[in-house]
Amino acid sequence: MMGRIFRTRTFTRWMRKTGLSDAALCRAVSEMTQGLVDADLGGNVVKKRIALPGQGKRGGARVIVATKMTDRWFFLYGFGKNERANIDKKELRVLHEVAKKLLALNDRQLTHALSVSEIVEVYTGDD
Repeated sequence: MMGRIFRTRTFTRWMRKTGLSDAALCRAVSEMTQGLVDADLGGNVVKKRIALPGQGKRGGARVIVATKMTDRWFFLYGFGKNERANIDKKELRVLHEVAKKLLALNDRQLTHALSVSEIVEVYTGDD
C-alpha cells in the first residue's frame, strides 16, 4: 500500500515539460517505501532519482518529495540532472516549509487544496 500521492502545481508544470508520467511517480513511491531514497534532506524531505522517458535514471531527473514515508507523498519539485546539480540551502529551507504545511493538512484541508488545484492527486490504481 503506497498511500496517497500528490503533486504540486509547480511540479505538475515541470512534469508536463519532461513527459514524466504518473506511473513513473508511482514507481518512485514504491521504491521509496522500500527505503530506496537518494538523499534524506531532513524535515521530511527526500531526494529521489527518477528516469525520464527514453533515458535511464543516471541521465534522468531528480525529484524532491515531502513525506513521512507512510501514507502521503507530495512531489514538490523536479529538475533535470543536466539543468543543475542540486538545490541550495535557501531553496531547501523553502521546501522544508512547504513540506511542513502539506504534511500537516487534515482531510478537510487536503480536500480544499485539491478543489482549488493547489495540488493534484496521482491516480495509483490501488482503489
